[in-house]
Amino acid sequence: MSKRQGVQRTPHQRARRAVLQTLESWHAAGVEQVRAMAGTAVASDAPGAERNRPAAESDARSATAENDVETAMPSKSASPDSKASVAGPGRSLFDSADSSRPKFSLEQRCAALDAAKREVAACTRCAELVANRTQTVFGVGDPQARLCFLGEAPGADEDKQGEPFVGRAGQLLNRIIEACGLRREDVYILNILKCRPPNNRAPTPQEAANCRDFLDRQLEAISPEFICCLGGVAATNLLDTTQSIGKMRGRFYDYRGSKVIVTYHPAYLLRNPAAKRDVWEDMKLLLVEMGLEVPPR
Repeated sequence: MSKRQGVQRTPHQRARRAVLQTLESWHAAGVEQVRAMAGTAVASDAPGAERNRPAAESDARSATAENDVETAMPSKSASPDSKASVAGPGRSLFDSADSSRPKFSLEQRCAALDAAKREVAACTRCAELVANRTQTVFGVGDPQARLCFLGEAPGADEDKQGEPFVGRAGQLLNRIIEACGLRREDVYILNILKCRPPNNRAPTPQEAANCRDFLDRQLEAISPEFICCLGGVAATNLLDTTQSIGKMRGRFYDYRGSKVIVTYHPAYLLRNPAAKRDVWEDMKLLLVEMGLEVPPR
């Protein structure tokens, strides 16, 4: 195990590190305004930094660092189990969601995504996945998309082509997107894992944890207004909950300023076609919240 693999970070440290890596990628691309913030984050994230500072200085810098990443941190009050984090059909979840979300340029988003994609391609954190993968599967779509679809992990077709949701489940997802009056290129599609698990098994908690900073950096760069979790694996990992998908459907959740809705995975619909009606109800709820017209089915 490498030194990096052996480091165990708290959720706050992981989120701070994800933001730091995004800032560094933008700075490398010539985005000058992030230099000071990146320096602050580096100082606050360095091993042993807190132990080596005077108490007053440490407290002040810690407060600054926490403020820098506060919008990227999920609070306990915004967990899926909290009634304060949900909204009913047709009701806005946030009073000023648009103004609170980061406003990144297309160049900034692309630079951050490209940097993360290169790191994913070279990642060796999960030995079993590395040994079995053909290639990594990062994500595809519009870097400025209002809506992201988040799945579980690549399958055989995705592993072969290097793009998420291109097999039978992906074809069904395309039809769902089109039924909403959208196009695949209008949204962004990604997975919890960037490598295919052997025999398409579910991701282990450790694999999901190893991939989490890549997921956080993708979503931080895209900064979508809405995220649609496809299946229980996506929902439980993104929102850190143990609730079943059946209990989570029909309401919105908060993930760092994005409104999250949960529905069934297209692969589940291939096995249980009757659930397509439930998915369409979820999509109608999503479209209403997005302020879009619901097309006739």
